[in-house]
Amino acid sequence: MVFLSWTRPSPKQQKDCLNKAGTFNYDEKYIGATAKLQLSEDINKQQLEKDGFVINHSKMLVGSGPDAFSKGKTALQTWRHFGLSWAFVDPKTPIENGVKFCVCVKEFVPWLRMPLQVVYVNETKNNKTNIASFGFGGGTLRGHLLSGEERFSVEMDGDKQVWYEILSFSKPAHPLAIIGYPYVCLRQKYFAHKSTDAVRKFVSSD
Repeated sequence: MVFLSWTRPSPKQQKDCLNKAGTFNYDEKYIGATAKLQLSEDINKQQLEKDGFVINHSKMLVGSGPDAFSKGKTALQTWRHFGLSWAFVDPKTPIENGVKFCVCVKEFVPWLRMPLQVVYVNETKNNKTNIASFGFGGGTLRGHLLSGEERFSVEMDGDKQVWYEILSFSKPAHPLAIIGYPYVCLRQKYFAHKSTDAVRKFVSSD
């Protein structure tokens, strides 16, 4: 099952995608794994790679100071990180555990509608150290071309620098994705670059 649209998907088409989507299409033991995944050679990373998942990671500076962090958090909450001409999520979609959302991506002529579900939302703040973070993970549902999970987060470190991070693990879940997986991996990296630009632009805006 693949959700295609020849024109930009309407709210009704997005809702239809989510209504027809099944349950998570990756192993239950990995649901929420991006919340605790470390990029060191730990057992989680090794097991993911053993099971055929490819880990994708991007972490870029987008600003500095509490105001920049607050704007970065707002950017994620309003899906500004998907505010691209060729990729979007309904900005009214709430970032809450259990909420399903539809990622719409234009590939050549058709648009792809890919269903996911928020599997966790994490927020931390330490007034003494200035360290703060906000992020959430989305897991793929049946009907998505890939299987896996992706975390989007913003973090202010002890030097008050604000970072935007994307961390994911994925593998093909459909013959189309198997055939074109090298291209998919390139698009993931391209999305990370453009998504960072979108967040940085929003953070620096008045």
